[in-house]
Amino acid sequence: MCSEFEVGEDKGWVVPSSKNDQLYNQWASKNRFKVNDTLKFEYKKDSVLVVTEEEYNKCKSSHPISFFNNGDTVYKLDRPGLFYFISGVAGHCERGMKMIIKVLEPENPPPPPPSNNVASEMASPTVVLLMSLFGVLFM
Repeated sequence: MCSEFEVGEDKGWVVPSSKNDQLYNQWASKNRFKVNDTLKFEYKKDSVLVVTEEEYNKCKSSHPISFFNNGDTVYKLDRPGLFYFISGVAGHCERGMKMIIKVLEPENPPPPPPSNNVASEMASPTVVLLMSLFGVLFM
């Protein structure tokens, strides 16, 4: 089951107040993201860039992995691992408009229940012994 997460919740993707430049990473740390979940970014006069770790740390990207500026972006988390997001507007990333998302590895499904078919029962030692004796008696 996939979930959609609203980045920034009711405020959206905006520059955090000067007192909270870790706003988005704090929000991300409170959520559990799985493969195929989506992030919804709502913003005005801004953009969302998906970047490398190095670009995230520098708050700069001349060649982002993905770039969005339509004001209403839904981004699919398509693999486990880390995703790095920054604002593309000058100065916004440095003021805390950036976020790291960790997507969890998929959980392994439980093993199938043991089979109870006739072939597995026929392979039991008792059945083999009885069939051997029956064969000897009627030869």
